Amino acid sequence: MTDTPSPTRKPVFDAVRRMLGRGFRPAEVDALDQALDPVLTPEGDASGDEGDTLCAKADTPAFLPLDSVPCVPSVPHIRRSERNRTQSPRTVGDAGIALIKRFEGCARLRRDGLVEAYPDPGTGGAPWTIGWGATRGGLFGFVTAETVWTQEQCDERLVDDLARYAAEVERAIGDAPTMQAQFDALVSFHYNTGAIARATLTRKHRAGDYAGATAEFARWNRAGGRVLKGLVRRRAEEAKLYHSAQ
Repeated sequence: MTDTPSPTRKPVFDAVRRMLGRGFRPAEVDALDQALDPVLTPEGDASGDEGDTLCAKADTPAFLPLDSVPCVPSVPHIRRSERNRTQSPRTVGDAGIALIKRFEGCARLRRDGLVEAYPDPGTGGAPWTIGWGATRGGLFGFVTAETVWTQEQCDERLVDDLARYAAEVERAIGDAPTMQAQFDALVSFHYNTGAIARATLTRKHRAGDYAGATAEFARWNRAGGRVLKGLVRRRAEEAKLYHSAQ
């Protein structure tokens, strides 16, 4: 890894758009966004150096002012048969769900009762986020500035995402002894960073170094090369929840 801060998505999106000479098709946006995910990895994580970087949406206020943008008539219909079927034997506890909801926030509630997307705090644009921290994928398609969901869609997506992230955390920690509070904190961390499989935090947890794992949370506090207060607060709360099981 290098010590150069990971680039944000926006300059890359803009450069590709100029090369194409046109706007993106939804499938192209999704493919490019997925291709950029590996770029947003923690710098120095493998060596234990400081300077972790991630695409962080947690700095967005939990509640934003009501927006008076006119209603977009096309609201996606939830087809339950196509919802994420990934289930984990372990589930996130109430403390973990409350922590995730607190920092993700179901923001941008409009006067017509719909919820609209908001920009990434690190880029001021893509990746756009909606509901309880959703940015893309599944039956809703890629989230854009024009995306609107109902509250029911936001809540159902949260249930699906919690199951998926819980399953990924469980695979990452394997058979390491894990208390519920630790598991909840790890799911919240992964929900925000997507880094559970590669983080030093995970390796220390598997090794039973719980004090070391607790200290690792604080390293993941940057987006776009700068520390975000929202991430500092979130990592502190996750570390506190993780440590409460010791």
